[in-house]
Amino acid sequence: MPGVYLDENDNFDIALRRFKKQVEKAGILSELKKRQHYEKPSVQHKKKKAAAKKRLAKKQRKVRMG
Repeated sequence: MPGVYLDENDNFDIALRRFKKQVEKAGILSELKKRQHYEKPSVQHKKKKAAAKKRLAKKQRKVRMG
């Protein structure tokens, strides 16, 4: 669970930025968005497959360019 402890002389803006980074790294917001609505297993499978294809295409583009 993300958390940031502040001392008396710490800047709040910097602490907030650190907290946001920890939340993003933990994947809490993406998990929350994913759980807002029920998704049938078949839809989940299709999305997972599409994401894998997208990753593969991106990887292949990188290989061809570099």
